Amino acid sequence: MAAADPRRILRRAAALRPGAAIALTSGEPAGIGPDLCLAAACRPREWPLVCLGDRDMLQQRATALGLKIHLRDYVPGAAVEHAAGSLSLLHQPLAVPSVPARLDRANAAAVLALIDRAIDGCLAGEFCAMVTAPVQKSLINDAGIAFTGHTEYIAARTGAPLPVMMLVAAGLRVALATTHLPLRAVSDALTTPGLLQVLHIMSQDLQRYWGLARARIAVCGLNPHAGEGGHLGDEEQRIIGPAIAQARDLGLAVVGPIPADTLFVPRHLQGYDAVLAMYHDQGLPVLKHAGFGQAVNVTLGLPIVRTSVDHGTALDLAASGRADAGSLIAAIQLAAGMATHLPLRAS
Repeated sequence: MAAADPRRILRRAAALRPGAAIALTSGEPAGIGPDLCLAAACRPREWPLVCLGDRDMLQQRATALGLKIHLRDYVPGAAVEHAAGSLSLLHQPLAVPSVPARLDRANAAAVLALIDRAIDGCLAGEFCAMVTAPVQKSLINDAGIAFTGHTEYIAARTGAPLPVMMLVAAGLRVALATTHLPLRAVSDALTTPGLLQVLHIMSQDLQRYWGLARARIAVCGLNPHAGEGGHLGDEEQRIIGPAIAQARDLGLAVVGPIPADTLFVPRHLQGYDAVLAMYHDQGLPVLKHAGFGQAVNVTLGLPIVRTSVDHGTALDLAASGRADAGSLIAAIQLAAGMATHLPLRAS
């Protein structure tokens, strides 16, 4: 798999029409999300960026980190600041003041409001993409709000029937057939129609955003040795194999099922544009080993562009100055590159 050229992404991003900013949600205020947003603001950039968050919280965090950031009020339709050390801010107030590393359920609704505002802006054409800093799922659920994760929430809000999580790093693209499930539930969650739909979404969006006219997709088996001909499990024969056959009948360039320990050998990966893993910890450990800190979480199957970081809120690092913004910077760059493949909306 060939890695995207960052310079080409930036040149495309610079061509975004004025006002088509990327919405950046600051995430859980007690975590490192605000730190990462401020770190992004310190860098020169060629894409218009609007951060959604609480002004006082971001200003206090900048002071704690020793960062001189000029927070400019975002005005819809006006030019968005690009300069290093300056950040356009769409003020979204917290319910109560936030303390680094100290979760407060009172702010759960405000965290979701950031996501809602970014989604609404993307659907309306105000923003060309959204990039999300991490949220604390447990806090949102503890506040009495059912929340599985960003991916599922954004899909429900945009009316997307099936979101597909794909992580991108170090030239690898790994999508997941299932996401946050107990291992014992994975087999029951796999169906031939479901896998066929995932493969269709992958093929469609790899063409739409990466320009891969007929993306070559390798599919992992579920069981060791891809089931060993049915001796180590029959999901490959009953579910995965038929989905691959149907995908090929539709003209998709799909290969498998392939044992994961064979597929992720580098010389085998070179023949494919993306991999479909059956469950979370089958595909992501390999990708994170190859590019942790620079990996980007992309949601396929949406009517909008959405990318995110490959890590959590890291409460223990909040306001410490030790949080690495590499994944967020990569997520912004990738969102800009993906957005420039979209047709311009009528003004």
